[in-house]
Amino acid sequence: MAPSKISRKDFEKESLASSPASPSPSSDSDSDDIVADSNDIEAEIQRATKRRRVSVSSDDSDVAAAAPAPLPPLPTLSRIKKKQPQNANEEKKQHEEEEPVTSKDALEIGLRVTDSTFASLNVAPWLVNALSTMAIRRPTAIQRACIPEILKERERKRDIAVLAALTPGRELALQIFEQFKAISAPQNLKPILITGGTDMRPQAIALSERPHVVIATPGRLADHIQTSGQDTICGLKRVRMVVLDEADRLLSSGPGSMLPDVETCLSALPPSSERQTLLFTATVTPEVRALKSMPRSPNKPPIFVTEIGTEDNATIPPTLKQTYVQVPMTHREAFLHVLLSTEGNANKPAIIFCNRTKTADLLERMLRRLSHRVTSLHSLLPQSERTANLSRFRASAARLLVATDVASRGLDIPSVSLVINFDVPRNPDDYVHRVGRTARAGREGEAITLVGQRDVQLVLAIEKRVGRQMVKWEEEGVNIEGRIVRGGILKEVGEAKREAAGEIEEGRDVLGRKKNKLKKRVKYGRYAFLHIIPLLGYKSAEVLISAADHSSQSTTAHPLLFFFTMVSYPSLTAVEETLAEEIEECSSVSEGSLPLGKEDLYR
Repeated sequence: MAPSKISRKDFEKESLASSPASPSPSSDSDSDDIVADSNDIEAEIQRATKRRRVSVSSDDSDVAAAAPAPLPPLPTLSRIKKKQPQNANEEKKQHEEEEPVTSKDALEIGLRVTDSTFASLNVAPWLVNALSTMAIRRPTAIQRACIPEILKERERKRDIAVLAALTPGRELALQIFEQFKAISAPQNLKPILITGGTDMRPQAIALSERPHVVIATPGRLADHIQTSGQDTICGLKRVRMVVLDEADRLLSSGPGSMLPDVETCLSALPPSSERQTLLFTATVTPEVRALKSMPRSPNKPPIFVTEIGTEDNATIPPTLKQTYVQVPMTHREAFLHVLLSTEGNANKPAIIFCNRTKTADLLERMLRRLSHRVTSLHSLLPQSERTANLSRFRASAARLLVATDVASRGLDIPSVSLVINFDVPRNPDDYVHRVGRTARAGREGEAITLVGQRDVQLVLAIEKRVGRQMVKWEEEGVNIEGRIVRGGILKEVGEAKREAAGEIEEGRDVLGRKKNKLKKRVKYGRYAFLHIIPLLGYKSAEVLISAADHSSQSTTAHPLLFFFTMVSYPSLTAVEETLAEEIEECSSVSEGSLPLGKEDLYR
């Protein structure tokens, strides 16, 4: 290959012709020409990242002194000789695929282009810079639609805004909290996280220090409002913006509804006329739509509602492939094991969704015995373990995450390319949220649903909800039924499932270790009493301990579980009255069952 030679003077002429206002490049005699021989070209081709020669601005101070008007991108300067196009269409296509030169001049020009950027939406410059450092440079469709309306409302209220964000899941709240910490670091904003599963005392202290942003789950924040006192929650009266993320779940009614807790949280905030309320959801439910038709007072602005969908208004992204696998109800686990072990899925990070926590627990233990790198996320786990398991999955220490619907909302894990519905969700909206964990931000993804004999109607409802039909799962050269029958998979999976069930029955964790639980439990009919006694004097505590010991050794005695805590009663009289009521109830059930009388307990 003959060496290609591109003169800098030719590049100057081409640049000036396309952009008259662009600053002139320097004319250093030491670098008149840019030459690349064939050896350099071969070395560059072998590299993973293509490097390009860049031009150097002659005088940076001139650019800073006189800011030019926005200019078109500079032409591409390649070190590899371009192949001549055969026709006009090929030339046009090749021109569209060219990238701009990454030079200082091009960078200055790019920074001034404000079309489809956060700067064009009047976002504060410090926030634009913070987003750029996180590689977030262009707003999404929903951001372009909502940010101007939000800022328009903020112009009417120029006081310092305190933000309260409510979200239904602990993991989602933690994710939002971490993003707030990263974005707000340049301004020294102080966000706090209020979720269940952790100690309330540090949360109460942080809440009393009047933070700028409160990110919380409704249940725990409602607990603080009801029990922590006005000195702790007085900062909530400064809130000027409330965000309800996953509003469809927060506003849903029925069993497990969060509406009472949400109402308690909103009652501690300023009235709606003094704050801005924002609701975001991926599924618009009747409860959410009803907010638009609610009557408004004349002095309040109308409710702004916008819905952003795909080109065909579908609720799932077009890059998501929906498939199903027909499975017998009795061998669902075997089909899952083979499906995860195929050549196409063996290395894919995947989330496996179950309807029940016990199913998720059993499935994790079984897959672990089948040599899968797996972890879990469900409500049976303590919060510290839930956070650790999610971190392991994010870091690819575990390839599979077995989860219930606590992981179906809001979690953004870009590496997930496969979602498997081990159980078909009962609500089609839950399906939308589950499969939304993959194919995010234009990426490709696949959702596989295991369909049993009783799940046909559920699948039809899902297809009607999303507006697309599932296709049968296929992989070249793979026959799941054949592998199960010929490979002895049923026996292997059956043994792993039995061992996992026995481990749960014995009270062991996923690593086979014994859990530390209170083992001394004696049942007497259907009556069991849990006595919570404060720390008393030495003599009274000694009598209670001896009573408990005597009760545990006697076969006819009524069982008593005594827990000595730091709970403070107003006086010892209140303790005596509580004990007297419990003893009267015990005596009426079984006369003489208590090892000690009232006078012995109070002695």
